[in-house]
Amino acid sequence: MSEHGADPATDSFVAHRNLLFTVAYEMLGSAADAEDVLQEVWLRWVEVDVEQVRDHRAYLVRITTRQALNRLRALNRRKEAYVGPWLPEPMLTAPDVAQDVELADSVSMAMMLVLETLSPTERAVFVLREAFDVGYEEIAEAVDKSPAAVRQIAHRARRHVDARRPRRVVSSSEARAALESFRRSLETGDLQGLFDVLAPSVVYIGDGGGVKQAAPRPIVGIDKVARLMAAVAGRIGSTLELGPTMVNGTPALLVRMDGAVDGILAVSVEEGRITGIYFVRNPQKLTHVDSETPLTLR
Repeated sequence: MSEHGADPATDSFVAHRNLLFTVAYEMLGSAADAEDVLQEVWLRWVEVDVEQVRDHRAYLVRITTRQALNRLRALNRRKEAYVGPWLPEPMLTAPDVAQDVELADSVSMAMMLVLETLSPTERAVFVLREAFDVGYEEIAEAVDKSPAAVRQIAHRARRHVDARRPRRVVSSSEARAALESFRRSLETGDLQGLFDVLAPSVVYIGDGGGVKQAAPRPIVGIDKVARLMAAVAGRIGSTLELGPTMVNGTPALLVRMDGAVDGILAVSVEEGRITGIYFVRNPQKLTHVDSETPLTLR
C-alpha cells in the first residue's frame, strides 16, 4: 500500500492519467471518447499484477493506444454518417498548456483537423512519436507493427502533416491579439476591422451535428467569411455574448445565446491574421467547456 492508503495500481494510474487522456484525445478528437478509453484502460490495468510490470508508463500508454485505435475505427464509421462538417470536441485547458507552445500546438483545433487526414495507425504513430517522444520499439508494441515498419509510418505521417500544418507555431499572445481584434470588430460592427484581421484565404467551419444550425460545408475566402461574420455581429449584445476562454491550449471565444452556452469559436492564426475559424455548436461536444475545471495535460 502507498503512504496515501491507495494500492500501487491506483497510484500509478492516477500519476499517468493526464498523459493517458491526452494520448487518447489526440488520437480521437473527442474528450468524451477519451474518457471512455480511460475507463477501459483502468478495467484492464486493475487485472494486471503491477509488480511484474517493469515500466508502468509504457504499459499504460500501450493499453491506451490499443483501446483508442479500436475506438477510432468505430468513430470514423460514425463520422461517415455525421450531418455537416465534423470538428474536434473543444476542451477547456489550463493556462500552463498555452505556456508549453509545442503541447498547445499538438492539441490545437487546426492540428487536430490535420490529424483527421491520417489513417488510424498513422495517427497513433504520429501522436506517440511527435507529441510524446515515445521510442519506435515501444510504439511498435502498441500498434502491433515491427519497429522498421513504425519508422516508415512515422516518416510518412510526419511528411503528410508537415505539408498541411501551419508554417510556424504561434504564441498564445499573438493568437490572443488577433482574436481580440476579431472580437472587437464583431462587437462594434466594424467590417473593415474584420477584413484587416482575416487572412485572404480564411476558412470558416461550423459544426452543429444536425442538432444546431450550422453552415453545411466549409466557407472559404475573406469576402464570404466576412459577410457571414457581419451577419453574426448584428446579433451581439441583444441575444449573443462573446467571452474569452482557453480551448485546446489557445485563446478562444465562449459564445452564449440568451445567457446559455451556444458554442465555442476557436481560430488558427498565421502572421497576425486569422486563417481558420472553427465554430462548434453541437451540444454533445460542449459538455466539457461550461461546467468542468480546465484540464492540465500530460
